Amino acid sequence: VEKQQGGNTLAVTRGVEKALAELRPGFGDLQVDSTIFRPATFIERSLNNLTQAMWLGCALVALILILFTRDWRAATISLVTIPLSLLGAALMLSWLGSSINTMVIAGLVIALGEVVDDAIIDVENIGRRLRLNREADNPRTAFDVVLGASLEVRSAVVFASLIVMLVFLPIFFLDGVSGSFFRPLATAYVLAIGTSLLVALTITPALCLLLLPGAPRRAGEPGLVRALKGRYLAFLPRMIGRPRLAIGIVAGGLMLAGLGYASLKDQFLPDFRETDFLMHFVEKPGTSIEAMDRITILASKELRAIPGVRNFGSHIGRAEGGDEVYGPNFTELWISLDETADYDASVKQIQDAIAGYPGLNRDVLTYLRERIKEVLTGAGATVVVRIYGPDIGNLRVLAEQVKTAIAPVAGITDLKIEQQSLIPQIQIRPRPEALAAYGLTAGEVRRMASTIISGATVGEVFRDQKSFEVSVWGLPEVRGDLHALRDLYIPRASGAPVRLRDIADVQIMPAANEIRRENGSRRIDVTMNIAGSADLGAVARAVQSRVSALQFEQGYYPAFLGEYAALQASQRQLLLLGSICLLGIVLLIWLEFRSVRVTALIGLSLPFALLGGVIAVLLSGATMSLGSLVGFVTVLGISARNGIMLVSHYKHLQAIEGEAFGAALILRGAQERLVPILMTAACAALALLPLVLRADAPGHEIEHPMALVILGGLVSSTVLNLLLMPTLYLRF
Repeated sequence: VEKQQGGNTLAVTRGVEKALAELRPGFGDLQVDSTIFRPATFIERSLNNLTQAMWLGCALVALILILFTRDWRAATISLVTIPLSLLGAALMLSWLGSSINTMVIAGLVIALGEVVDDAIIDVENIGRRLRLNREADNPRTAFDVVLGASLEVRSAVVFASLIVMLVFLPIFFLDGVSGSFFRPLATAYVLAIGTSLLVALTITPALCLLLLPGAPRRAGEPGLVRALKGRYLAFLPRMIGRPRLAIGIVAGGLMLAGLGYASLKDQFLPDFRETDFLMHFVEKPGTSIEAMDRITILASKELRAIPGVRNFGSHIGRAEGGDEVYGPNFTELWISLDETADYDASVKQIQDAIAGYPGLNRDVLTYLRERIKEVLTGAGATVVVRIYGPDIGNLRVLAEQVKTAIAPVAGITDLKIEQQSLIPQIQIRPRPEALAAYGLTAGEVRRMASTIISGATVGEVFRDQKSFEVSVWGLPEVRGDLHALRDLYIPRASGAPVRLRDIADVQIMPAANEIRRENGSRRIDVTMNIAGSADLGAVARAVQSRVSALQFEQGYYPAFLGEYAALQASQRQLLLLGSICLLGIVLLIWLEFRSVRVTALIGLSLPFALLGGVIAVLLSGATMSLGSLVGFVTVLGISARNGIMLVSHYKHLQAIEGEAFGAALILRGAQERLVPILMTAACAALALLPLVLRADAPGHEIEHPMALVILGGLVSSTVLNLLLMPTLYLRF
């Protein structure tokens, strides 16, 4: 089912299936299988898996809050933020006319651990101030304490949340497939964070005033918090006394992150674990339908014998009136796997079976992978070298040279040239002097000859509430006989008709089966795929290097298209827009602290948070995909948030509470910010854990690399803010 603009794939699919079920009694003995090649199945499974990940993430966040606070009131106030933020984001998405899809849910899942951050910071500070107020000689009213504690962190919370939303701004400007995939995710994420900020500014203080002052007094903090603070205060003094070590760790971490990033394998988008596959069999032009029938039936028997293959379907050629026209030498096969089958083993057997058909072009693709490749290049291949030039013969020669040059590159599979072979065609070339003598034009001759050979529609006949086209066409014995065509009479407006051979040369000549044009020029493609373990970036760069070394005569030139080109374009856009957003982050930090030194300290140390993400990708053996890049963007926002909250607390202790600047200030501020930083990091990490652990679940393909990078980045970000930032703040 092709989804129409603005439509819903699941709704359309289910509507068609319902209509088929209603029509089934009228089919008689005809059997209809609506499950063959059903892309909606993947969407249903993906939505189900992401929804499960979201609920499991909510449960893990609740567990962390209860574990740290040991107070149902504080945990409830923070947890209220989750449904309110998600509901607010969903309402805004509905108001914007967006639908709930896998990328929207993925954005909400990734934001899940962060929507509670502002509430955690507010609740923790209010709770601590209420405890200190109870122990004071002249306690203030609960209202004054809650208001003061909330205002104490208000500015930092607002600026930190703005930074988290700002880092996602470049994703909104991504073009093409990248933007189509990640823009809904970014929209959902930003709306959820914005709603959580609104909740933290209004509802969270009100609930704190309502629930926390009446809470029973406890003898100190929970045991887990006391143990963490004890170990932290035992280690931190040794760290803050070694500023050179902290500087070396930050510098070494930045260098290691850069080297690690450069060594990662590139990938545009992951392989989606769809259970619906399509395969193309392309024989030489001129192959008959009967021959393709035999190949298709043989493939059907082999593929249906593979364990896990549920059904099979195919079609040969495409009608001339369709959106994609193919001759009878083109067959498209569809198969669907059972959801309970061993996915990887079944796919391997399918690929082995298809590889057993030599002499024809073939491939095995899932629906999404095929659509992405088609959108990127118009050809179902990972890397495409498109050669432009004026003469089709020279283009074929150049394509052969390109194919020979890149064939030795390791990691290339399915290397082939776009089929453009010479086939016999009838050529009718009017002679201008003869046309002038008989008073005819070349257009009249070609139009009449085309009517005899190819046919022409001249009208319609309506009968029994049906319409039939009426066409004029030559008899088979005329169309297929060169001598008969030469003897064809061409009528004239005045005078006797004239034979075609008297005014034109009629002969059979070799001609290209198809000629493709683009950008005002003829073109031909050399296409290839990448082996499963190969590095897309390394292979694509090797191909570009070898092709660029070839000599192209004037008027002929190559272009490099495909997934690597799209990945490079997205990387350049993210780098450019990210640099602009980084300036915006620096400006927000300066507006918060009005200090060039503090701004430089936070800004220069931020990239250290990326180290954990790079290490996580390296240890897991994953590739650097577009999802991973979005994950790095997210890590920068999270790290900036925690850095601002820590430094803001230092400023508050010094300016408001009169704490003298020095080691005692650093230790006190770090100790008081320890629990909020750990809680926010743990909530964000555990909310992503279902995506990380179930990497092979349908729907997690794009989100898993993001979650992996964010999880690793949370570790390095926490180390930065709890150990390195206090040391550097004291030093500088």
